[in-house]
Amino acid sequence: MAGVRVLVSGMGGELGARVAGLLEDEPWVGSLEGIDVVPPRSRLRRAVFHRIVAGEHERTVETVTRFNPHVVVHIAVWEPYSRATPTHARQFTDDAATSILGAAAECRALEAIVVRSGIEVYGRARNSVTRPNEGVVPHPTSRYGRTLLDIEDTAHAIGRRIGVAVGCLRLATVLGPHVPSPLGRLLRMPAVPFSALADPPFAVVHQNDAASAFVTAAEARLDQPVNIVAPGAITAYQAIRRGRRLPVPVVGPEWMAARAMAYVAGAPVPHHVLEMLHRGRLADNALAREVLGFWPSTTTSDVIDQLYAWPGVIHTGIEAAA
Repeated sequence: MAGVRVLVSGMGGELGARVAGLLEDEPWVGSLEGIDVVPPRSRLRRAVFHRIVAGEHERTVETVTRFNPHVVVHIAVWEPYSRATPTHARQFTDDAATSILGAAAECRALEAIVVRSGIEVYGRARNSVTRPNEGVVPHPTSRYGRTLLDIEDTAHAIGRRIGVAVGCLRLATVLGPHVPSPLGRLLRMPAVPFSALADPPFAVVHQNDAASAFVTAAEARLDQPVNIVAPGAITAYQAIRRGRRLPVPVVGPEWMAARAMAYVAGAPVPHHVLEMLHRGRLADNALAREVLGFWPSTTTSDVIDQLYAWPGVIHTGIEAAA
């Protein structure tokens, strides 16, 4: 299987760059190219990067069809308030999916598509211990969840039309060094709101585990949805205490004020994160081991501990800098 041509959309982001770095080390990967709005900040040895703004349809089609990839790893997804406002995040994500996946459908060599999705597609949990598996019919109850399901539907429609494998990695909230996560920003605030009446559990996943899952799925030509969730769970209050932040219990209408204060402080709370704080967000991750032989190495609690261990702004004196 050596000599496989792989295209990575969203290569400029932290997750996309990590996926590209891992793919460079894979012996089965021949040529590797990527597309994004911004170039990757990490050094890639042999990947070819194309800086293309989401929505430049003709240039995207020309670039993708010229490369004629065997596998497309589609990570070009903008989470609301990660790198863009909710409105722009939806627009950029839709534009990227339409252009890149549409162009991939015209490639004769295409064998598989692996797309980024999220456990937000399952919607609000009925109770704090619900762990939906991949057999549950998705029913997103947030705008971000609907965006992710639209990507899955687009990819599946292409797969059925041209007869290629389509794998969907439904990721828990991705956290890691420099990952622009609204949940990560919120939890790192000096004072953090949490639901005083419920405080349900949720799970996350480390960016390195998420990246490894994409590489494994691409090599295996995954042809179904799979949840990628770190082992274990944690509540907002438990996370706040582990980070030695000030927990602020919030009830009902008080959330409006809490969200407004978080927005002013630079940590806006999108609807899908608010939904998670109210209802929790868990998912069954057993299928990843069964189908891919993959299991995240970092637990949810460890990811949260690392979140608080990552340095923020470090002030260096003149003598130390010299």
